[in-house]
Amino acid sequence: MNKKGKPTHILIIRFSAMGDVAMTVPVIGTLIKKYPDVQLTVLTKKHFIPIFHGLDRVTVVEADVKKRHKGLMGLWRLYQELKPLQFDAVADLHNVLRSRVLKKYFALDRIPFVQIDKGRREKKALTRSKNKKFQQLKTTHQRYADVFGELGFPIDLSHTKPLERVELSEKVLDLVQQDTKKWVGIAPFAAHEGKMYPLESMEAVIKTLNDTDKYKILLFGGGDKEVEALERLSNTYENALCMAGKLNLAEELQLISNLDVMLSMDSGNAHLAANYGIPVVTLWGVTHPFAGFYPFHQPSENALLANREEYPLIPTSIYGNKLPPGYESAMKSIQPQHILEKLTEVLDG
Repeated sequence: MNKKGKPTHILIIRFSAMGDVAMTVPVIGTLIKKYPDVQLTVLTKKHFIPIFHGLDRVTVVEADVKKRHKGLMGLWRLYQELKPLQFDAVADLHNVLRSRVLKKYFALDRIPFVQIDKGRREKKALTRSKNKKFQQLKTTHQRYADVFGELGFPIDLSHTKPLERVELSEKVLDLVQQDTKKWVGIAPFAAHEGKMYPLESMEAVIKTLNDTDKYKILLFGGGDKEVEALERLSNTYENALCMAGKLNLAEELQLISNLDVMLSMDSGNAHLAANYGIPVVTLWGVTHPFAGFYPFHQPSENALLANREEYPLIPTSIYGNKLPPGYESAMKSIQPQHILEKLTEVLDG
């Protein structure tokens, strides 16, 4: 695919969501290391651009899907804006209606366009309530890698190096105040209730960590209600600090890259931390690592799972948006004590 004396230019499409966008990073990092003559451009939402800082030979282009690039005409406009960048191939890591429309436009120039196989059939088998096929599926990272393999750029993810930690800006340092305490990031929220550890149980974890006086607890989240809940916790516990609403994503990533551990749900923050090689402890409710969304290169024992003997329908869905009757308390089957033991093991190990 390489033109004489000219690097191969690949467009990568992944619009959302944050966790899925973050999961492209180790794959892209491996690709640029193995193929020094490849130039990459990522097409994603403006908010996610900082996720790709620290990757060489990677340019990020904004897809303004709410306004400028909305609908068929907007996507045609987007295609016209992308065309002068002269792509040799397109890796569609999203495979949604928008990217399928773009595929038709790129076909006009006969540009190779490979789309991710999301594995819908096996995911359906994993999440159905009857005749469930409970088995580990291919990881999303590997599904991304397969797209590049199809384009003629096979990669092996087993030796992928994490991103370098980012130097803290004055603003972040002023907010956090460096001292000898270890930094524990906690991201207690998720997009769906079935993936979220009950806040009162999380508070028990925070209280115990706070009372040791050994840790600085940095609370992550977004949205007014989340900020309000996290502010209350930071006002209650001396060693807890609310980061939500105070930093933009680039600044949050500086902080995440300097943590000693991240405690997260099955959500975006887990993937952001994993990209920097930060130990991540994840809590799983009605979703399960078998679906392929486990944080990159994290030990499997760092996943704390709801009790499947009590809740055999887990995973009830891929994204945690299906909460069968009686499954509202699935997350409560993970004891705060168990979380504390795992965090302590990671921090002292």
